[in-house]
Amino acid sequence: MLGSAAFIVSCAVNPFTGKKTMALVPNSQLFPTAFAQYDQFLSENKVVKGTADAAMVTRVGQKIAVAAERWLTANGYAGYLNDYKWEYNLVDDKTVNAWCMPGGKIVVYTGILPIAKGETGLAAIMGHEVAHALANHGQQRMSAAYVQQGVAIAGNVVIKDEQSRNAFNQYYGVGSQVGVMLPFSRSHETEADQIGLYLMAIAGYNPAEAAELWKRMSALANGQAPPELLSTHPSNESRIANLTALAPKAKAEAEKFGVTSFK
Repeated sequence: MLGSAAFIVSCAVNPFTGKKTMALVPNSQLFPTAFAQYDQFLSENKVVKGTADAAMVTRVGQKIAVAAERWLTANGYAGYLNDYKWEYNLVDDKTVNAWCMPGGKIVVYTGILPIAKGETGLAAIMGHEVAHALANHGQQRMSAAYVQQGVAIAGNVVIKDEQSRNAFNQYYGVGSQVGVMLPFSRSHETEADQIGLYLMAIAGYNPAEAAELWKRMSALANGQAPPELLSTHPSNESRIANLTALAPKAKAEAEKFGVTSFK
């Protein structure tokens, strides 16, 4: 009974899906930690300032943040972003990546800009990363990891026979990763793709560009990605098909906010 009550207390609602999600680490604890880690990262890396690319990152980030606030307010979540402290930085690094920490702290690496091929491609990238933060995916992953670890510890306490315990650890480790944690991560990526597509459309960017971006990402990977079953992300083919199918829906969502032309 107490365990059930603790689980209910430790749940949050994803505003974009309406689903209850695990929240064993509250944002009041998660956000300050993320902000401190972000500041440390910036102090240890070369932040690009005063360039056209840096200005583009800030401009796109601000538009995506405004789009998120508009959507959340219109759907009954006014004030949802009160604790977010938006920050957008371009970092000089050849890595093809971008990320958004819990609470709205964003980094774009210079290495991804050639793949973005301009502001609309960058909006697809940043919309996706912001979506992870808005849907509290980091919080959910931490919570799931705690549960995974807790079950492993409980199994080792309960199982007294060493041979059985070793078998449990082997099969539980692989089974929980491939059967639970990886699908969990892939579902987050798919969810972030949809939310990000809506946000970029509401911000005035053409959501059809997201599929084109991932075609370029796929070409860059040159078939080297692991099988989808063993990956934290959907396959490029799945992602491109999903984004292509969702683009008209994203435009329809943007029209609700008076956005009918797209950059």
